[in-house]
Amino acid sequence: MKKRIRAALGHPRLLLFIDRLLFTVGPATNQRSTFSLLIAPPGAGNIGDQAMIEAYLENTPGDIRIICHGQQDIIVPDQHIERTRVIVLPGLIYGHLIPHVRSIGVFRRLLGRAQSLAITGADIMDGAYNWQASTNRANIAWLAAQAGVAVRILGFSWNGQAHPQAVTALRRATAAGVQLCLRDPLSAERARADGLANVTEVADIVFAARTVNFATASRLLYSLPAHCDYALVNASGLIGRTQGQIDGYVRIIRELQHQGLQVILLPHVSRPGGDDLPVCQAIHQALKDPQVVLVDQLLSPSEIRGLTASATLTVTGRMHLAIMSLYSGVPAITLATQGKVEGMMRLFGAEFLCIEPRPDFADRVITVAQQILSRPDDLRQHLHSKLPAVRRLASRNFDSPQQDFVNQKELSCAYD
Repeated sequence: MKKRIRAALGHPRLLLFIDRLLFTVGPATNQRSTFSLLIAPPGAGNIGDQAMIEAYLENTPGDIRIICHGQQDIIVPDQHIERTRVIVLPGLIYGHLIPHVRSIGVFRRLLGRAQSLAITGADIMDGAYNWQASTNRANIAWLAAQAGVAVRILGFSWNGQAHPQAVTALRRATAAGVQLCLRDPLSAERARADGLANVTEVADIVFAARTVNFATASRLLYSLPAHCDYALVNASGLIGRTQGQIDGYVRIIRELQHQGLQVILLPHVSRPGGDDLPVCQAIHQALKDPQVVLVDQLLSPSEIRGLTASATLTVTGRMHLAIMSLYSGVPAITLATQGKVEGMMRLFGAEFLCIEPRPDFADRVITVAQQILSRPDDLRQHLHSKLPAVRRLASRNFDSPQQDFVNQKELSCAYD
């Protein structure tokens, strides 16, 4: 009974009804254009979420206010501390009635002084992970647009089976003028098919990141033979910790070693419910090979980009590790989940790098890795040729809606 009551008190329809009543009181202040407002992704142990926050900071001038669920969710880099303030509103997206009402009151006052609102969309708008939170984000966007604030949802994917309530809420938001930045052409097609308006095709905002830290990479690579070629391997705790996955990764790593590559095992997310580190540790233990380097902590996004920059190949279950590899033109064989990777690879004409996480995934990964390593320069040159157009698409997350689209024909040639 208690669970049912909590669910009823946290239902997005009820929260939106209360929010609309509170917003009818009128704006909390007439001041405008004092800062940009960002609603952060969950963060808290996810390098990809942190990378999106940092990319936003690097591409957004002026003072910034970041709303997050918890104090430890994000880290503001030192160079942005003076102009950035983190505001913890635990009930805004995930809360039930009482904490939500407290949070929405603060949010309403912030809107009264904000020049714009951005919401980090990522893969959390279509309801695949948490439909209530997805719906709440869309409702928050609608409320802000109704209050006269320019709103955009930054670089997000849209799967082919979005939750009906998330779809309805986002349709209402776009009808109020909310701009949707879909981060790949496949997601944009799906969004339009679901009746969403104001769709702008972009790329993930992390392709617009500007910082690369090579110092940590140098320390990690110090233990490897000089001038060696290396591969980065990540196993996702979200996909699972089955014995089959561990055995499959052992086979993949043995093949990469056979191809002459040193291997670095690299966790990308470490938090309850999807921790990569135990899986990477289990693979490392199964290998019993001191030549395989295990990174036993999460690195910063700029450190990851420093490490991927000189890699020969990446194999990963995490999309943002793939993005930070492709950022430097490094091929990233990626286990594709939630329909979010295929469209991103289409931007590079390299859909063959997507692998479904089926029981036989290791066979497919090995086949693709052999294909890449037989002609590594060909694929790298192809990926580098696509990067300028992809980066221009990523920058459109921060452009005004009136600016022209990047010509999609630039991205249509597949790797052969």
